[in-house]
Amino acid sequence: MSFKSIMVASLCAMALFASCGTADANRTIVTEVPERPAGQADMLGFAAEPMDSVRIGVVGLGMRGADAANRLTLVPGARVTAICDIDTARINKVMARYASRNYGPVATYGGEEESWKQLCEDPNVDLVYVVTDWKHHTPIALYAMEQGKHTAIEVPAASTLEEIWDLINTSEKTRKHCMMLENCVYDFFEMNTLNMAQQGLFGEVLHTEGSYIHNLDEFWPAYANNWRLEFNKERRGDVYPTHGVGPACQLLDIHRGDRMTTLVAMDTKAVNGPAAWKKMFGEEADTFANGDHTMTMIRTANGKTIQIQHDVVNPRPYSRMYQLTGTKGFANKYPVSQYAFEPEQLDSATVPDHQNLSAHGAISPEQHAALVEKYTHPIIREVGDVAKKVGGHGGMDYIMDYRLVYCLLNGLPLDMDVYDLAEWCALTPLSEISIANGSAPVEVPDFTRGGWDKVKGYRHAFKK
Repeated sequence: MSFKSIMVASLCAMALFASCGTADANRTIVTEVPERPAGQADMLGFAAEPMDSVRIGVVGLGMRGADAANRLTLVPGARVTAICDIDTARINKVMARYASRNYGPVATYGGEEESWKQLCEDPNVDLVYVVTDWKHHTPIALYAMEQGKHTAIEVPAASTLEEIWDLINTSEKTRKHCMMLENCVYDFFEMNTLNMAQQGLFGEVLHTEGSYIHNLDEFWPAYANNWRLEFNKERRGDVYPTHGVGPACQLLDIHRGDRMTTLVAMDTKAVNGPAAWKKMFGEEADTFANGDHTMTMIRTANGKTIQIQHDVVNPRPYSRMYQLTGTKGFANKYPVSQYAFEPEQLDSATVPDHQNLSAHGAISPEQHAALVEKYTHPIIREVGDVAKKVGGHGGMDYIMDYRLVYCLLNGLPLDMDVYDLAEWCALTPLSEISIANGSAPVEVPDFTRGGWDKVKGYRHAFKK
């Protein structure tokens, strides 16, 4: 699907939902939930047959893909068997790196717009790992699943509701995994905090926050053919929500006992976005849709709330916010990593100076260290040191790949399923609809089509 086609589909969907969508007494815009195609079943808790090894084909060898193509060769049980890029120079660079390590054989596909189809058809590939520009994510994943391959897609996996439903339906039809490569759920702080939450340290988690605050001014020229700045020029709403919303949703057990029901979004006017365009091309943009700063508020079925922000053009320190408010405690990663608890939530034998604990302030660095030592996530204990050595955003990229391969090898449900992909990516079109209609509330579709309470609580799967 071309970028133009995606835009036309998105704009048509906005017009349809704004004019034809039903509204309740609160004037909530309701988007369509298509019926599940006959003969299909949901993918909740789905586990494929175990594999002896996972043969991986990497599509896209640019900013993220080249690193992934190398990193995957270091994951136990994984084997990169094919790579693909439209630019043969990128292929040659990766192959030279493989040759220096005597790694292979690796098939290569490239030089043409749809060379990726050949990789998807390769019988020596089990998993297609998509690391292209955003507009190619969904078409490649759909074709890969139709060819009998599991699919892992860089963020965001989809940017329109049409693409999201296509991925869900195809995954359900083919019984193939379709996972989004959201690395931020594997950050050490996020994982340790999730472990604490799952063990009840924060009481009931009521509110979570996340964001993508990252000034991309120095990075815009690195995106081939200017695809990312062009995406911001053409689309309004939170166009990159998954780093913030993914960890927030795991804390709230989204579609594992709760679900997002309604969102409201608003944005500032576009100032630095158009300025970035002028800096790149030396002329004013005819239009620039994306506001400099976008905010989205979400309510869940169980009365919880989520706040998500997006800002990639203003001079702010990097932040994913990552915050939770519970009935018995609090956690916050940015700008300073800190925890606060009701004193009775912590073990006096483990936490030093326990008698001076107060929920009115953050625990001390010594208490923080003791807490993390006790509640380090099992996955971090298992591969954290290796992840730091391999690298990739502090190691979280490696853990993401390790867990994907681990679950496939052992026939376990993946850490993120196609409905996580759908819910997290849906913030883009749904926030766009809300803003286009005066920040009206928009109903979040139940992408599980009734199964959101089938699984009880978010948990990572482990072999017995």
